[in-house]
Amino acid sequence: MATGKHITTIDNEEGQRLSVVGDTYRILISGKETEGKYAVIDMLVPPGGGPGPHAHKDMQEMFYVVDGEIEFKMESGPYTATKGSFITIPVGGEVHSFKNKSDTVAHLLCTVIPAGLDAFFQEIGKPVAAGTFLPPPELGPEELEQLKATAEKYGQKLYPPDFLGE
Repeated sequence: MATGKHITTIDNEEGQRLSVVGDTYRILISGKETEGKYAVIDMLVPPGGGPGPHAHKDMQEMFYVVDGEIEFKMESGPYTATKGSFITIPVGGEVHSFKNKSDTVAHLLCTVIPAGLDAFFQEIGKPVAAGTFLPPPELGPEELEQLKATAEKYGQKLYPPDFLGE
């Protein structure tokens, strides 16, 4: 990463890659580099991948679909996002989730304001090489409670998998 007084550049090979819920996320710029103002995460979501229902009331989250197709579920209803789609989840905590129901990897760019989601991913994720997908972890009751506690530490609330219907 090259930083200057006003410009930061991140090469294709830079950025921490993490396996999170079976997806592979690359932290392009973390809250550490932006004084906590925002973070940008490059997300590769394999078929069947994506996080369960969750909300973060003090964070705005935005997604741009670079490639593929993702089904977003929100309290206000479902939305199928395809290449070029943009989704913004405003501050306030609306419950949402997304899932790749296609047979190809979907590619999203996620921006969060303020940063924090990046630190959550760094705490729960496992470092992986580019192009690597790990299976989602099997969580027993104790591990699920620990995940919920960690999520809450970063301002996120997790909901049961069927919260938005399924």
